[in-house]
Amino acid sequence: MSRFLIVIGVVCVVAGLLWPWLTRLGLGHLPGDFRVERDGFSFYFPLATSIVISIVLSLILWLINR
Repeated sequence: MSRFLIVIGVVCVVAGLLWPWLTRLGLGHLPGDFRVERDGFSFYFPLATSIVISIVLSLILWLINR
């Protein structure tokens, strides 16, 4: 369990450091991300971005546990 938490922490730190470059790649503005803007209300649900991040993290964790 401690190894898993360390890996998650390192992944979060790396993602935080790489975030400025990831936004340049379009991550967070993919075609499957939903945005609703109305008067006094805005809602953003990054569905496609969440799926891409999930796939990448799953592959990284699979390689680590292999």
